[in-house]
Amino acid sequence: MTGRRDELVDQDVSSRWVDQLSYLLTLSRPRFWLYLAGPVLVGVAYAAETPTDLVTPAVIVLFAYFLIPANVFLYGINDIYDREIDAENPKKDDREARYAGHRIVPVAVVVGAVAPLLLLPWLPRPSWPWIALFLALGAGYSAPPVRFKTTPVLDSVSNGLYIVPGAAAYAAVAGTQPPLLAVAGAWLWAMGMHTFSAIPDIEPDRQAGIRTTATVLGERRTYAYCGGCWLGSAVAFGAIDYRMGLAMAVYPALVVAIATSSVAVSRAYWWFPAINTVVGATLTMGGLWRVFYG
Repeated sequence: MTGRRDELVDQDVSSRWVDQLSYLLTLSRPRFWLYLAGPVLVGVAYAAETPTDLVTPAVIVLFAYFLIPANVFLYGINDIYDREIDAENPKKDDREARYAGHRIVPVAVVVGAVAPLLLLPWLPRPSWPWIALFLALGAGYSAPPVRFKTTPVLDSVSNGLYIVPGAAAYAAVAGTQPPLLAVAGAWLWAMGMHTFSAIPDIEPDRQAGIRTTATVLGERRTYAYCGGCWLGSAVAFGAIDYRMGLAMAVYPALVVAIATSSVAVSRAYWWFPAINTVVGATLTMGGLWRVFYG
């Protein structure tokens, strides 16, 4: 009987661990994993001079970290401090996890913050400032006392954190900092992407008394804001290479199409993970073409 009872206890413990890990994966927003990991691939593709530069210990470490642990860190902090707000957010009913005080989340957040610091010996020094910037913006976006997400304009600007992995990867591979125009163009893209994603949350945020760029501007002017950010991004990338500018011009064209159509923004919002993947893959292939074919 004792052996059978011990076996049931082990099974129960294993089941709880599986449930907790499954919850953390849902919390990390798998649909958006490439929002952090994808820029790593783009940064590496444009920093590499030879094919051997594409797969190095630093590249592997950065991609592995920004694929899952960084997402757990980023969204874990977000869900902890947005617990009351998310109680009214319909996105939490099916597509995302609703935080309810799970003890594993703060632990996972701390692990996600400490992990890149432990990995610094495997990363070239030029990438270190970008790692620090990601951790600072990732925590500051949701956590007090700064809580950028509740300050209009700063909520948008701080979301440049999504392109920081690409800058870190470029610096790690090239040994120098990425071009300023590329950083500016990517940062503007991230600003537009963040603010567009906030449009479906305008009413829940207003009901909760949360002020964001989107709640202040309202839906129509937020479309214009996103279009302006994305147009600026396309111009900046176009100044580097017209083909990159053409790829990024997809975004201002899309926001105009959505704003002038009958498509609900809450539906269009879920198209962007696929759109971003296609555009990111296109940019990455352009960088790889340069590496392999000169």
